[in-house]
Amino acid sequence: MSVAIYLSAALLLLSHHAHATGTGGLRHARHLRLEAASASSVAVKQTYPFYHTSDEIHSQATELASRCNGALSIKTVTEGDVSIDVASVKQAGANPSNKMFILFGEHSRELISPESGLYLLRVLCGDAEADGSVATSDVLADSEFQMVLNGNPRSRAKVENGEYCLRVNPNGVDLNRNWDEEWSPDATNMADTEPGPKPFSEPETRIFKRLVADYKPTSFITVHSGTRGMYMPWAYDTEHMATRNQQSMLQILKDTDEEHCQCPYGAAGKEVGYACPGTCLDWVYDKLQTPYVFAVEIYTSPDRDSELRARWNDKLNAGGAAFLQNGTHLAHPKFLDLFQKHTSDFVHTRAHHRNSWDDAMGCFNQFNPDTQELFDATVSNWAGAYMELAHKVAADMRKTRETSM
Repeated sequence: MSVAIYLSAALLLLSHHAHATGTGGLRHARHLRLEAASASSVAVKQTYPFYHTSDEIHSQATELASRCNGALSIKTVTEGDVSIDVASVKQAGANPSNKMFILFGEHSRELISPESGLYLLRVLCGDAEADGSVATSDVLADSEFQMVLNGNPRSRAKVENGEYCLRVNPNGVDLNRNWDEEWSPDATNMADTEPGPKPFSEPETRIFKRLVADYKPTSFITVHSGTRGMYMPWAYDTEHMATRNQQSMLQILKDTDEEHCQCPYGAAGKEVGYACPGTCLDWVYDKLQTPYVFAVEIYTSPDRDSELRARWNDKLNAGGAAFLQNGTHLAHPKFLDLFQKHTSDFVHTRAHHRNSWDDAMGCFNQFNPDTQELFDATVSNWAGAYMELAHKVAADMRKTRETSM
């Protein structure tokens, strides 16, 4: 039996044990899974050498800054034993109107999220090319960027060592349920989430809060994987849709979706019919009054993706596009069944449960590309999408200013 198969079988057995023994068993099983992953020789670099470890992300970003014509700087923000790398990109001599903050890697198992951030840095520094029709020079003329490259580094290290299902930080807290925006202790009863004992209880989210509050962005993106989708506030419940700047955000999502995703787009909670309280998406939109706030889901496995695209196109052809433009929910029966098979961070259904992804390789394949070809296509496409979002935000800001004059 191979090490990978043995580890998967062990994790599945632990899952069944936890289910049978209740909460104490869950804690015990989670501890054993951590030990099994640490002791295992299975590591992402051995199986998928095109991925970068956290140390490699740091070193490559730092090295890239030395040859980016002064546009890129890297700093490390530390609280306790948590260190977060922050990249800032601003073209020399430019006077950009749009300040875009991008948060990568809140969930450690979503390895492809930070990878797409590293690739975006390469594109902005002229070291690589992205898919799409927007020129890098045009983007940097109107937009500057600040990025958290690897938002959950302590848990990502465990994922890099083979614990491919790990979503939360080492304290067992979901970092994207730990923000002080409609935060709810009941989120622990929802699919695969744990909000923590109180808002901003975690050093990672406290660092994120300080960074984004100090930066005062005009646009914000949080990047996830597990399905494909493009979303805007609100996420905290299924009843409310963002009103401030609603049409501009929806139009920007629609236009970017057509070129880079061909996937569901709309408001994260109301549109998909599932409440996600305590998210960065809602906090930045409400507390900072940031005009353009988005969440994107950038990857799912090819078998899921082909079904997602085919069924989504069928629904659009049957009138779904008109439904969305008229503000009809994705929770409408026309769309809801789509999400029962494609759950992730902002798109859950009640059918999802904690043990459904306990097979380590199943987790990896759902959240991350498993071939060099898929990896390259994903990071290139989404780097282009981030740039297009920035470019469209800057254009919309310019249009708004001209209209008000």
